[in-house]
Amino acid sequence: MIARLGDTEQTLDLPPGYTLVALRELGDAFAHACEIAAEAGAGTLVWVRRYDLVEFAVVLEPDEPLKSARRALFAGMNALADAIAAHCPPEREVTFDWPDAVRFDAGLLGGGRLAWPRDCAEDEVPAWLVFGVILRAAAMAHVPEVQAAAGVSLLSEGFEMVETDAIIESFSRHLMTAFDRWKERGFEAIARDYLERLPKNKAGERRGIDLNGDLLVSLPADRGTPDRASLVDALGRASWYDPQARGPKLG
Repeated sequence: MIARLGDTEQTLDLPPGYTLVALRELGDAFAHACEIAAEAGAGTLVWVRRYDLVEFAVVLEPDEPLKSARRALFAGMNALADAIAAHCPPEREVTFDWPDAVRFDAGLLGGGRLAWPRDCAEDEVPAWLVFGVILRAAAMAHVPEVQAAAGVSLLSEGFEMVETDAIIESFSRHLMTAFDRWKERGFEAIARDYLERLPKNKAGERRGIDLNGDLLVSLPADRGTPDRASLVDALGRASWYDPQARGPKLG
């Protein structure tokens, strides 16, 4: 697929079913995808072409109420981790911080965000969802050099520049696979893949993801209600994201 920006052509090799929208360097993929989601429809992938970030967002059209549809975040996170793992140097680990941060060899690399129509009730099927991603590709130009040294980026961890675009292409394919897996095997298959990349805080703890996307954690000796971490609250915080820098936090 090709999107024309001024006098240059920007290309991504996306599977059938995707429509590419490319923005200039100062664009905001997540915000733009939310603005056009209702009209553009499912499979629209908004991409900001810049060297220091891998930044894109994809429009989804769920077929279940918002309360459970938000679990699409986990399909997106799995697809993102699989895409990074497919291009990273050998024997390197991709893990999550609950629910939306991505770590590479324990360093914060970036994360995902999820948006939905503000006027959609919990028991209504949303017209759209937007899953957005930002990964640090290189040291960000506006961050002081000493501070930037504390961050993790794809290029500093052994990726090649050409692989930053390839990660988006790989993500688009893995996302389709994830939703096919969800349809064929149920959400439990998605939850299992996600939880495998979520480090345990205590040995022997049991984790699950509730119908509304909350994280449930209990220990074998626990007989009461599992500890619950709210998905909606965590998405609202987006703890990995620095809104002033409009990119991943450092550290």
